[in-house]
Amino acid sequence: MELIRYKHARFSARFPSGFRYSRSHYWMHLMDAEAGVWHVGFTKFATRMLGELVEAQFEVPVGAAVAPGDQIGWVEGFKAASDVYSVMRGNFQGINPVLVADACIIRSSPYEEGYLYSVQGEPEEESLDVHGYIEHLDALINRMQNETHGPDA
Repeated sequence: MELIRYKHARFSARFPSGFRYSRSHYWMHLMDAEAGVWHVGFTKFATRMLGELVEAQFEVPVGAAVAPGDQIGWVEGFKAASDVYSVMRGNFQGINPVLVADACIIRSSPYEEGYLYSVQGEPEEESLDVHGYIEHLDALINRMQNETHGPDA
């Protein structure tokens, strides 16, 4: 897996180059091209905002239709709780079974074992490649810094 290094201010990460990304900080990776099954997880930026995950719940039954923007569950971290939304169009294939036993896998293996859920379908039309996501992240971090420190900081 080729990783693209990223550093901005006090945030650094590596992002897999072959993944798709949402502006809401999820990644999407095609796991089974023949069946069209994708894994979806949080980017490093999202996990940093949430802190260590302690619990995840999904309210969508396996096989149910999902569309981008649908609320499908929630996660709770030490720093924050957050709703989980679908960034895929298709049929929900279930929660990551490892996540049920060890929610910390989201931070320790974010792009491999630490996915949130699976969907048979396709990513939202607005999904970005790794370079588009990095541009989005740059703009977001700049905006956050300006709000915290003012434009002249």
